[in-house]
Amino acid sequence: MAKTFFVLSPFLLIFSTLISANTSQYFSETLAPSSLGLKQEKLTHLHFYFHDIVKAKHPTALKVTQAATTNMSATYFGAVWMMDDPLTVEPELDSKLVGRAQGIYASASQSEIGFLMVLNFAFTEGKFNGSTLSILGRNAIFSTVREMPIVGGSGVFRFARGYAQASTHFFDVKTTNAIVEYNVYVFHYY
Repeated sequence: MAKTFFVLSPFLLIFSTLISANTSQYFSETLAPSSLGLKQEKLTHLHFYFHDIVKAKHPTALKVTQAATTNMSATYFGAVWMMDDPLTVEPELDSKLVGRAQGIYASASQSEIGFLMVLNFAFTEGKFNGSTLSILGRNAIFSTVREMPIVGGSGVFRFARGYAQASTHFFDVKTTNAIVEYNVYVFHYY
């Protein structure tokens, strides 16, 4: 009896695997965008100002860590900041608030001040209220215009792709506070 069990057990294992494979869930499938309620893809242009306030009574960006050698680096290499920066319609901080830039930036270059930007534009106004755009890219802050990719989004920006162009509107060397103008071009469905 024991011999019969040992001879049959590999066959039972294979048989049970085949049965369970036929009844298991699928891993992927191809869908038409319309099956998710997605309509035609559109291109939207957004224009706003980003206020990065590092030194003030109520800063919107804080250095959260740095490397042991950061203080010896002219580029702040190894430093990381966390941000929750206001996004406004005009360059003045008291102009209409349309959202927040929330995320991190880190000094990732030893040869120039070049940040790795990982952030969400979280919108709070109009038809984009509650929606986000996600940025992941390089920001060489002393270049006239910097371009960073849009890698995704949520809400009306689901399946988003595109790019953001940043240009410095104002920079204070003493405080490192900055106002950055953004032009964002994004393909998305809504």
